[in-house]
Amino acid sequence: MRKIALTTGDPDGIGPEVTAKALRRLGPQDGFSFLVFRDSSSSALFQKLRRSFQRVVCSSLPEALELPARAGRLIEIVNEAPAPRWVSDAATSCLRGDVSGLVTGPLSKTLIQSVFPSDLGHTEILQRVSGVGTIYQGYLGAKFCVVLTTAHLPLKDVPAHLTKSRIEGALRQAFHLREVLSPQKRRRPLAFVGLNPHAGEGGLLGREELSFRQILARLPNPLRHSVLGPLVPDAAFNPDDWRRYSVYVVCYHDQGLIPFKMVHGRSSGAQVSLGLPFVRTSVDHGTAKEIAGRGIADPGSMVDAIQWCLKLTKRGQ
Repeated sequence: MRKIALTTGDPDGIGPEVTAKALRRLGPQDGFSFLVFRDSSSSALFQKLRRSFQRVVCSSLPEALELPARAGRLIEIVNEAPAPRWVSDAATSCLRGDVSGLVTGPLSKTLIQSVFPSDLGHTEILQRVSGVGTIYQGYLGAKFCVVLTTAHLPLKDVPAHLTKSRIEGALRQAFHLREVLSPQKRRRPLAFVGLNPHAGEGGLLGREELSFRQILARLPNPLRHSVLGPLVPDAAFNPDDWRRYSVYVVCYHDQGLIPFKMVHGRSSGAQVSLGLPFVRTSVDHGTAKEIAGRGIADPGSMVDAIQWCLKLTKRGQ
């Protein structure tokens, strides 16, 4: 029996609501029990789970870890610690082997910085706690998947960070990610998307793609034969191409997330942290505080995040 930790994110955002709704929709899962970090303001939401789960409420992580994992058990850690601290504590438990996987609800960057001034987002918290040099963001959708070569950078700084090691690392993570997709998708190549308009037009609109081609040509096998590109960015995400490639590897944050979110919306899709020594998935949306407390938040992305965490944990990744 494995424990999966869920952090609900900003208490005044939609994280608590989508977490409770997702658990209600999914119900107990064979071989797993859930451990949820939340504060007292969300008690009414989780009270609705009393018919689906055996709820146990405690106030600290050590107390929760002493409880045996049982099928259908929902352990709720209810305290007023800042939400970014929940993520840090849950990640530490994953590293120690006390928890098998982590699913995170949305956190605002202002709240993260108020607690951990050196961290910009979940990725930086997890990177610091785990000691991993580089974590890549992956996005898992029904239509297509995306891996970001760079993430939280101003656009003007992106080209300098598109180094050989960074590109190779993103492609390797995409290659491994492909192995957890459907058999049909596993047979498809990876798509590396260029940086400049028209993929540089042979150097006329930027010379980065010229170096990208050299990097791709020198990749070791079998990775080299699994990658196509650099693709022209404005044509790469046509619907016909979703069925041609297994995973898109993009140069920067918005290049991948604009098409991903336009296609998958707020009701589906999940993020996965690639390169960590444990499984971490997350919703692919923000805190949406403008609709928090109205009961209208769609839990679809949280459902996907939990299901992917269970799947990846079962595979031992």
